[in-house]
Order: sequence, then structure tokens, then C-alpha cells
Amino acid sequence: MFISRGIALKISALAVFTIMAVLIKATSDAVPPGEAVFFRSAFSIPVILIWLVARGELRTGLRTANVMGHVWRGVIGVSSMGLGFAALGLLPLPEVTAIGFAAPLMTVILAALLLGEKVRLFRLSAVAIGLIGVMIILWPRLSLDGTADRLATIGAIVALISAGLRALAQVHIRRLVQSEDAAAVVFYFMLTATGFSLFTLPFGWTVPNATETAMLVAAGVIGGIGQILVTSAYRFAPASVLAPFDYSQMLFAVAAGYLLFAEIPTAATIWGSLVVIAAGVLIIWRERQLGLERGKARSKMGHMG
Repeated sequence: MFISRGIALKISALAVFTIMAVLIKATSDAVPPGEAVFFRSAFSIPVILIWLVARGELRTGLRTANVMGHVWRGVIGVSSMGLGFAALGLLPLPEVTAIGFAAPLMTVILAALLLGEKVRLFRLSAVAIGLIGVMIILWPRLSLDGTADRLATIGAIVALISAGLRALAQVHIRRLVQSEDAAAVVFYFMLTATGFSLFTLPFGWTVPNATETAMLVAAGVIGGIGQILVTSAYRFAPASVLAPFDYSQMLFAVAAGYLLFAEIPTAATIWGSLVVIAAGVLIIWRERQLGLERGKARSKMGHMG
């Protein structure tokens, strides 16, 4: 019963994050990525504070013994989020989502390099298969025959870099959670993200109209709700059970892209996504076999950051 509740919360979180991405994408022509990061982060803070008060965790949520750890988490996360938001303005929503699935593959590699985690042939093979899937998705955007759209090419590269930074954030969080409470990691990321996003103010921030402002504020509130749903999901079910459901976000992205933006996934996006998802599920299965618990880190990751 509790596991099914965790699954329901995780799927709900992914649906909520898709709505957030839709709102960011809808404002991308008028609002630069850095400004979108500010709204997404700043208006998540009240939601998270209310949640902490309701759970009686406000004191633990504000207490930290690793200030610089949170600062670096903010730097990495803001960079990933900003690039991810930029990609939403340049590519179809399903394609950005599919490229984002490269993050778990890169996490395996970075965990081996930065944390000294032993990665043997099975997971390395799964990563290699997954990266082939990523290349299938990217290939039409990286064509050298002059048929690729330049802005779409930039979008694909930006989305891939965002995924890499998200993987780096995941590895960093694995270190951070050894000394920090879940509430502290979530709260201070939103706080540092709000502050760091202000550094992009000289680079073309605009005054959004009433509709755009409402959408950006809603994106922030919804993003905060999504983070709470993710964190709550891991209270009811282990990471090994919940992780495969991450890929259900592709269904939400395809539906939203088609219904709201008239976007139809290309064959490369569909087939590449299937390969990446298969590789990701293999990695999750193998980590479960090895008894590697990722719940603490995964519960603190937001969307695109």
C-alpha cells in the first residue's frame, strides 16, 4: 500500500514538472532563461517553507553544517536549469525530455570518476548502449550536410550540457546528503538558485506582461510542489522501485508537446528514447542487484537542476 502511494506521488511529480516545463516553454520567446530560473526558484521558496512548517521541519530545513556544499550545489544546479530552460525555447518538448534522460547515464561515469564508485562491465555496457541512443536523438541536429537547423543544433548541444550538469549535481548531492538533512538540501538549492540567477540580470531581462508573469509565478509554485511530491515519494517507496517511473515523463512530454505546441516527435527521438530508456532501466536493475541505494540523492533532485 505504501509503495503504491510512493509510485503515485512520483508519477504525479513528473506530471507536475511537465506542466512547469510547458509554462517555461510558453514564455521562452519573451523571457530569457536566467529570468525564468529566478521565477522558478524564488516562487518555490514559499511553497517549500510552508511544507517545512507543516511537517515541523523548519528548524532542520534551515540548519546546515556545509554552506559551501550548498553553494556549489547552487552553481551546478542553476547552470543546468538555465541551459535546460534555454533548450525548451529551441527544441520540441519531447526532444528536450529525451536528451535529459542522458543524465543518469552520465551519473554512472561521474560517480566512478569523482566518488571512486566501482563500475563493472554490465553497467559500463548499459551506459555505452544508452549513449548510442543519445546519439540517435542528436544525430539529425548535428548533421554536417547543411540540412540541420542552426538554432535546433544549438538547442541539442545546450540540452546535452544541461543533462551533464544535472548528472554532476546528482553526484554532488550524494556527498552532500552524508551530512545534510533532506529539507536543508531542497531549501538551500532554491535559495542559492534565486540568488545566482540574479547575475544574469544584465543579459537581457525583460518586463513580462501580466500573462507571462502569471505563467512564470505558476511555474515556480508548481516546481516547488513537484519537489515536495518527489521528496514525499521516497518516504513511501525505495529508489529501486521508483526510479524506472522517471521515464513515464516521456509520455507526459509527448502528450503536452502535441496538444499544446503541435509538436510531433521525430523517428530519431522515438527510437533514440527507447534505447536510452532501456539502458537506464538496465542500470537501475543492476544497481538494485548490487544493493546501491540512491533514494537520498534522487529525492533532492528537481527538474532540470
